[in-house]
Amino acid sequence: MKTLKVLATGILALSLLSGCSNMTKREKNTAIGAGAGAAAGAVLSGGSAWGTAGGAAIGGLIGNQVTK
Repeated sequence: MKTLKVLATGILALSLLSGCSNMTKREKNTAIGAGAGAAAGAVLSGGSAWGTAGGAAIGGLIGNQVTK
């Protein structure tokens, strides 16, 4: 059941990002990194809010730094 929630959240995030066509490449990478990090953090921490938030922060930071 938790996996289904994480998958649904990821699909929702990706569908919301599809409307961000005026974003720069760096902004897109940051948003994608944050979404992927949040999903990974939720899975690895067993659905903990701190794990999800930490994963989003780390993923967003990595996504931001990929494109300079």
